[in-house]
Amino acid sequence: MIDTRICEREFDFALIVSGIETLAPEVVDKLFLNGCSDATFSIQYGQVYAEFSREAPTLMDAIMSAIHDIEEAGVGASVLRVDECDLVTQAEIARRIGRTRSLVSQYIAGKRGPGGFPAPACYITDKAPLWFWCGVSCWLWQNNLIKAEKMHEAEAISVVNNFLEQRQQRNKYPALVERAAKLAAH
Repeated sequence: MIDTRICEREFDFALIVSGIETLAPEVVDKLFLNGCSDATFSIQYGQVYAEFSREAPTLMDAIMSAIHDIEEAGVGASVLRVDECDLVTQAEIARRIGRTRSLVSQYIAGKRGPGGFPAPACYITDKAPLWFWCGVSCWLWQNNLIKAEKMHEAEAISVVNNFLEQRQQRNKYPALVERAAKLAAH
């Protein structure tokens, strides 16, 4: 007999949470009972932070189910973002792929590899430009420097964080979001 269940694996990630001022036992109990028994909640720099070790078929499934479990616990919590920055320095790129900064610098300059490294996302004229990790991971995967799974995980985190950011902006600045949407439609 063939097991048709999707293989689940464990994913580690952290979520930044708003709407909770303290981690009172009754709040933590509600979160735990609503499916967050695989998370450790703490406060870092005045911000509630939830570290998960969750089993799911994909990272996206793990993150989305954790967001659901937090927000449906009835404690007034809202997830702000996955705690992984999409903007990376040259040094961070090197760290994430286990290579030297010098080699990454050569990829960026087109001196090694096939060329076409993504352009920086910001601080282009600065001495410390920043790249979108999602774009860099795609280039790395296309050039057989990382596994497809790493690229898909970067995409998932980018999509989730973009969605959460848009949701926050709609709630905080509805008139500005409406105005921007009208401008973008033209």
